Amino acid sequence: MIDVSQTDDGDPMMFRVVVRDETGATRHEVTMARKTHQDLTPGHTPEQLVEASFRFLLDREPKESILGRFDVTAIPTYFPEFHKELPAYLD
Repeated sequence: MIDVSQTDDGDPMMFRVVVRDETGATRHEVTMARKTHQDLTPGHTPEQLVEASFRFLLDREPKESILGRFDVTAIPTYFPEFHKELPAYLD
């Protein structure tokens, strides 16, 4: 389960993400500029984008390997296919 809550509505927006499974939970702090949200997912909420980003990441690495603090724009640095594959995670 992925639980996303927005903790700051500024720019950048800030989110707290908790990823839970049968082995426990991890906690993450994620930032995202409003422009990044508009560029990546018009028509979806910022929380939906963050959740989709985590589903994308969890398909590629265990929850314990996901950075504890990062900006959404860092994801393509590690996974260049992020922008191309993100729409499938938003459906």
